[in-house]
Amino acid sequence: METAHETKPKKRIDADHYFMKIAEVVKERSTCLRDQVGAVLVRDKHIISTGYNGAPSGLPHCTDIGYCIRERLGVPSGERHELSRGVHAEQNAIIQAALHGVSTENSTLYCTHSPCSVCAKMLINAKVKRVVYKRHYPDKMAFDYFKQAGVEVVHLD
Repeated sequence: METAHETKPKKRIDADHYFMKIAEVVKERSTCLRDQVGAVLVRDKHIISTGYNGAPSGLPHCTDIGYCIRERLGVPSGERHELSRGVHAEQNAIIQAALHGVSTENSTLYCTHSPCSVCAKMLINAKVKRVVYKRHYPDKMAFDYFKQAGVEVVHLD
């Protein structure tokens, strides 16, 4: 029998799941009509930047114009990134870190989706050393780039 001052030990959430939950909240700011993505850059267990997908600052978002150009053109997911109005969540996280003078070197990216090949190249150049993702994005080249660059990639269930 437990007394009032005794409690059962509670299992603490690990850091990867903790930061991924935060990325899931960040994606709620997305203005993409097709798929909402959130990203969190972390170094030494501290958040250094966040990003979500949406139009560049000052431009109308897809939610404002009421349609997705990629949907209208029938562009499959993972192809023709240049046709999107949106800046990817990973790109926005890197940009926000740069705007605020925070280095991304040796950081970990937590992202609700695996990065595309364009984002993978940017993350490599930003010296991100680890990528943790939840859902798969159909762009095999990104994984090839990460492997060649020695970036650790973790699929979080």
